[in-house]
This record gives sequence, C-alpha cells and structure tokens, in this order.
Amino acid sequence: MKSKSLDRRGHPPFWIAIGSILLAAACGATRPSKYYQLTLPAGPPSAVATAVYPITLLVGPIRASHLYREDHIVYSTKGESMGTYEFQRWAEPPTEMIQDILTRELRRTGHYKNVDVLRSSSRGDYVLSGRLLDFKEVSENSLVARIAMEMDLRDKASGSLIWSHSYAHDEPVAKKEVSEVVAALDRSVQQTVSEVQEDLDHFFATKQSQ
Repeated sequence: MKSKSLDRRGHPPFWIAIGSILLAAACGATRPSKYYQLTLPAGPPSAVATAVYPITLLVGPIRASHLYREDHIVYSTKGESMGTYEFQRWAEPPTEMIQDILTRELRRTGHYKNVDVLRSSSRGDYVLSGRLLDFKEVSENSLVARIAMEMDLRDKASGSLIWSHSYAHDEPVAKKEVSEVVAALDRSVQQTVSEVQEDLDHFFATKQSQ
C-alpha cells in the first residue's frame, strides 16, 4: 500500500491542500437547478362560426415588482419576511407566463374576433392589462400558495379605463416541497384566469345588450 505524501512536519504538501479545497468548491458549484413552468392551455381554439363579441382584444403586459419579473420562486413567512429559492426556478418570469396563459385561454374561448398580445403596431378595440401583486409560497398558520392580481380593461382608442377587477386566492399546499408549491400556484393561476374570463364575458354581454 502506498503511503500518503507528507512534508517534514507530517502535514500534506501545500499543493494537495489547495487542490482539495478547489475540488470541494467545484463539487459544491455543480448542484443542478430545477426549472418549473405553469400549465399552458391544451388543444386548439374553440371552433365557432361567428365570434360572440365582434371585437379584437389585446392582452398587455403584467406589471409586477422585480421579484416576479425574474425567474425566482418566492417564499414568505410571518412578519412579511421574503426570500427566494436558489436552485428551484421558473422557466420564465411569472409575469410572462401568466400573460401567455391569459392570451391563449381567451383565444380558446372563441368569444372574440381576435385575441393577441399588445405590441406597438397592434390594432384592436380593448386592451387588457394587469399587475401581479403576490405570487409566492406563504408559511403562516398553514402552508399556502398565494396569488393576487389586479386587471384593467381600457378602450384602446381613448385610453379610458372602463373595467377593473381584483383577484386573490390562497391554494393549500400538501407538503413543504417546491414541486407541491408550484402545483398549487399553477392551480391558483388557472382559477384566476377562469375568473377573469367570466368577468369579461359578463362585461361584454351586458355591453352588447344595451
């Protein structure tokens, strides 16, 4: 059996000690990150001969604090303390995923002549935009996934605000695992988007009947 290399004092040579430190640092830096995404609508848009509402609806950006415009999964505890997970992240910023889901779901209803993302060259009748206030894991008396949003509808020609609603939902989380938190946030988004659809339907149905 070969003996270990030691110096005259019985210590490992300096280069071996440095090599061990660098190796340990390299091993610690290779921990893989996990990425999650929200569920996108499945299937093509609803096939209808004529749109229920003959309008073009443009979905604008979802505004938020920098935390929700990045890819971090956010958590909070009692006392309003907040933090982010280091190795578990969103595949895209939550604001972008929610805008995409909202656009696709509204398009799938078949209720509108057209639904598209707002761009500088977009032509449409109304602009739907929002602000994401909360999108996080909350550890208080129980563990929940919390979403809170404000949605506004504006007349594109005049820019005037004609409709505004707030949405908030706490979805129970089965156990303290990031994957479970993500699943609960996903359910919260689906429910919120469904509520937005229903409120828009009610608004345009009322307007159309006047």
